[in-house]
Amino acid sequence: MLKLDTKNTYAARMLRVLNHVQRNLDEPLDLAGLAELAHFSVSHFHRVFKGMLGETIMDHLRRIRLERAYAQLARGEGSVTDIAFGSGYDSHEAFSRAFRKTFGLSPTQCRAQGWTQLFPDVPSGVHYGTGEIVEFLLNDTGAAVMNVRIETLPDIRIASVRQTGPYMESAERAWKILCGWAGPKGLFTPRTMIIGISHDDPSVTPPEQIRYDAAISLDGPLEVQPTVVLGTLPGGEYAVISHQGPYEGLEETYKAIMGQWAPTSGREFRDTPSFEVYRNDPATTPPAQLLTDIHIPLK
Repeated sequence: MLKLDTKNTYAARMLRVLNHVQRNLDEPLDLAGLAELAHFSVSHFHRVFKGMLGETIMDHLRRIRLERAYAQLARGEGSVTDIAFGSGYDSHEAFSRAFRKTFGLSPTQCRAQGWTQLFPDVPSGVHYGTGEIVEFLLNDTGAAVMNVRIETLPDIRIASVRQTGPYMESAERAWKILCGWAGPKGLFTPRTMIIGISHDDPSVTPPEQIRYDAAISLDGPLEVQPTVVLGTLPGGEYAVISHQGPYEGLEETYKAIMGQWAPTSGREFRDTPSFEVYRNDPATTPPAQLLTDIHIPLK
């Protein structure tokens, strides 16, 4: 956590701007208005923002809108033209050029393949998200890092398979069964959420007793076989933290959110399972580039 010093004050002011940007991507956002929001002069705001985030405020805004466009395309939302205009581009062609330069593929390719890659690295680590940025940290180089955000989710209907045993082994078995059932039914689409539910803490639960559910979100009614169970992940507020790297490192990220963020957050946890959303395919993604969103339910 940041100490109560000048860095902390500046970080809080930048946090206000970052949240305003994420909440108002469809509105005109100008440098003067954002500077006023942060209680800086325009010239000071521009220098402070670039110094802390590693990019200008306008470059940040363009990038966040492009990242939102990637998410919309990957989820199959809207037309490419509407998404282009919503991202601040005057033409489909200009949007496509910027999109390919940023992500290495066309908008059409993104829509066809779904969410298969990370957003490109940026010095600050701050990316587009659907929730509020609630903590703002500086790393050793002075760069800003988004850590925990709050997201409000609807109820999510799921089909799942449970396996018990050592975490990695039970997860592999569960996904093999679920994919063997769901794949032939065409249930994996760009809109499908790929979800893991860990019911037990590996640091205190004997390995043979660890319960893991492999799950996918569902859009409509469905009949299942005995090994597959229908259920609902309850909606509401969740603390979300993004983990980049091998799945074996997820436990350390859980420790960080439960042991570092939670005690100072002023929030309490709901007595419902946490879950993980896997953003890319481990079969085609190097372990160091795997992206997982951990969701912790809040009262």
